[in-house]
Amino acid sequence: MKDFRKYHFKEIKNEETIILVVHRHWFDILQQFFIPFAMAVILLGGFFILPNINSNFSDGTYDTLVSFIKVTFAIFIWIYAFFIWIDYYFDVWVVTDKRIINIEQRGLFARNVSELNLERIQDVTTEVHGFLPTMFNFGDVYIQTAAETKRFEFQKVPNPYFIKDTIMQKKAEVAETNELGEMIRKEIHDEIN
Repeated sequence: MKDFRKYHFKEIKNEETIILVVHRHWFDILQQFFIPFAMAVILLGGFFILPNINSNFSDGTYDTLVSFIKVTFAIFIWIYAFFIWIDYYFDVWVVTDKRIINIEQRGLFARNVSELNLERIQDVTTEVHGFLPTMFNFGDVYIQTAAETKRFEFQKVPNPYFIKDTIMQKKAEVAETNELGEMIRKEIHDEIN
């Protein structure tokens, strides 16, 4: 079992134990980095192709303008890649022994945190669609509830079947503990009356 002591979430209560901390699969960020990578290839291609197209670019006539455009383009590539990384890194699902916490980053300065008690779970569904998700073992996990938030989604997470099994096992443990507590309360109530 992983050691989760290095994770510090202010949403975790003292009496809770972290079971899983889940980020999206690495292949998801790889797909999203395709656009910045393509833009970087275009930028690097401009270094070599532009002087061959027009001699004005090779003799230094437009050096200042070309340098400005290249640096501006590189900054936009870096900022775009940074936004992708922030969204990937700060989207976290935490499964504890009492609840599930969904921490979703929206841009740089917006974050949504929602939680779900394990006893409210009605159904957990796993979906893995496509060749690559099957090969790399990632997919979506949907948690159906009767609460206000009808459906929790773990999107493009690694090992979705393991996550589903872990959640269902913890839900069963919580239900068993609740049943035992109810039996003890009933016995105490019967003894008092």
